[in-house]
Amino acid sequence: MSLKTGERKNLPEMTEPIAAGPIEKAWEQRQRLALEAAPISPEKFEILAITAGSANGWEFPPEVLRESLQLWEGVNCFVDHDWTSRSVRDIAGVLRKPVWDEQAQGIRAELHAFGPSAELLGRIGRQVLEIKDAPAVRVGFSADVLFNGRGKRVEKILRIFSVDLVYNPARGGMFLRAMNSLGLKPALKGDLLMQTEPNEMTPALEKSENQGDPARDLQTQLAQLRTEREQMSATLLDASLAGSSLPAPMTERIRQQFQDRSFAPGELQAAIREARALLSELDRGRTIQGPARIEGMLEPAERLQAAVDDLFGAPRAKALESASVPRLSGIRELYLTLTGDFELHGGYYPQRAQLAGTSDFSGLVKNALNKLVANTWDELGRAGYDWWKQVTVQEHFSSLHDITGTLIGTVGDLPAVAEGGNYTELEIGDSPETASFTKYGGYIPLTLELIDRDETRKLRSYARELATAGMRKISKLVAAIFSSNSGVGPTMADTGALFNVTAVTTAGGHANLGTSALSANVWDAACRAVYKQPMLIKNSAEMRGTGPALAINPKFILIPRALQKTAMELCTGALVRESGYVYDNVLKGSAVPVVVPDWSDDSDWAAVCDPRVVPAIFVGERFGLAPEIFVAGDELSPSVFSNDEHRLKVRHYLAVWVNDFRPLYKSNVA
Repeated sequence: MSLKTGERKNLPEMTEPIAAGPIEKAWEQRQRLALEAAPISPEKFEILAITAGSANGWEFPPEVLRESLQLWEGVNCFVDHDWTSRSVRDIAGVLRKPVWDEQAQGIRAELHAFGPSAELLGRIGRQVLEIKDAPAVRVGFSADVLFNGRGKRVEKILRIFSVDLVYNPARGGMFLRAMNSLGLKPALKGDLLMQTEPNEMTPALEKSENQGDPARDLQTQLAQLRTEREQMSATLLDASLAGSSLPAPMTERIRQQFQDRSFAPGELQAAIREARALLSELDRGRTIQGPARIEGMLEPAERLQAAVDDLFGAPRAKALESASVPRLSGIRELYLTLTGDFELHGGYYPQRAQLAGTSDFSGLVKNALNKLVANTWDELGRAGYDWWKQVTVQEHFSSLHDITGTLIGTVGDLPAVAEGGNYTELEIGDSPETASFTKYGGYIPLTLELIDRDETRKLRSYARELATAGMRKISKLVAAIFSSNSGVGPTMADTGALFNVTAVTTAGGHANLGTSALSANVWDAACRAVYKQPMLIKNSAEMRGTGPALAINPKFILIPRALQKTAMELCTGALVRESGYVYDNVLKGSAVPVVVPDWSDDSDWAAVCDPRVVPAIFVGERFGLAPEIFVAGDELSPSVFSNDEHRLKVRHYLAVWVNDFRPLYKSNVA
């Protein structure tokens, strides 16, 4: 992601920027040169580009900044951040010679003033450094970086887009000192007066003092700088006019005004602004102004749906979360407002309805109740009633046809093929299991008496009960796979019960049923039995039980609530405590205990492999895992006329089946 470390809008409050320390004044100079007001050379500053710490909710560790050191060389400096696009007018400098500052725990670099905004950068830098105490206006540097992070910790900086001069930066950057870009040593010659303090930079004219006149050398360098300034001004003029979008006559007039001379960037920008203002005044008379466009308006039906959602405590649609709508006093106000049925005859009277044609009462209630169902469904899942999601594969189907779950056999072994010999046919088959969709449902009457009594709270409870019934239904169907038929489960396509003790080399034999109470040794034996289960090759007498081992341990241990403590000690406890001694639990982490709320036997338990690796149990749905709510009919439906009720119907299409016995094990404890 990309983050401007100085940006503070719409972000949590960050730590304060590092206060400026004592300002080290590198050098000062005074010159008496007639009619010369422009700076004699590009300015340089030593700055802290960024320091370790927190910025915009992200933690920048010192080691991450240190590893990114080489990325800071040649990074541009702009005046102010810009989230959309950069303008050549904002170029202020470039970073050189980045080094790691151990004391400041940050990246220190030389900032060479450059570009149209270089003069602004230099002026601000000098003013900041001249103030002995911390400046009243916090101006510093903020890095625009692209990085990888985990949680709220930056792990690797990928790219540095810019280090910008901003107001009140969030992390680190500040001026440290001004630097002598010419590398001049103290001198006093003729009309040129220079006053300097010790300079750490290598003097550019160190040799010239011994070889010639320093004043003459200085004048030569000043002439070179004036030439470079004129060249920069020409480049700036071309770039600024190219991006000005002004007509050709205006750009040509500005070009004649500024070409062949040096100038301050602000002077050029002022001329361009004046040209744009003139162009705007000339075009105003030719502009046809239409009515203003109003955006963000809500339709009456949307506002009403938001009010109904609030009435039932259902979450609003995302687009309506911040909408301000009047609150409804109850279900009675909603019904009378939409139907005009003040006598409660069970009809629709558009001439009296306050919001006639907006939406129907039944549809609005249905939408809100379905949202309540989804919300309750999620809450039940967090409470543990979606335990079956961990041990099953959930699959969507586009029709209500019977389902055939086919288990394809594996290739037991690849036989050798002699040079020039024929390939032999591989023995492979399948084992189909079938299932049918079952429709579950019912209805709850929303009577006119309930509406007149304004029992909104009761209606809200109806929706939550319907969601609870749907979640518990799936839980019960999956739990019954292990507890039906006296604990041996449904009959498989190979004619054997899901759980039996018959050898796998026999037709219908599964060898996945035990009778021992849950303990460390028994659990290890059950895992070993699942691990050694032979995979299907072909469901025939000669191939039965000859496949390679499944070679996967169970991941989940299914238990009734009575065995929760035992399973937790077995699979999650660090130590095993027995009479007289304590030792390390070697089975810690061998499985995840899952309580099955629908089991009534307090001693039976089961083992299930990870369904993402070897799926065994499938839950098929046609219109969603959660039940659907319908409001039967509308204000003119027969039930409203004959029974004075709007019927809330719930419908649930489900199919649950076992596709493979090998990832499952059951212990029916006597």
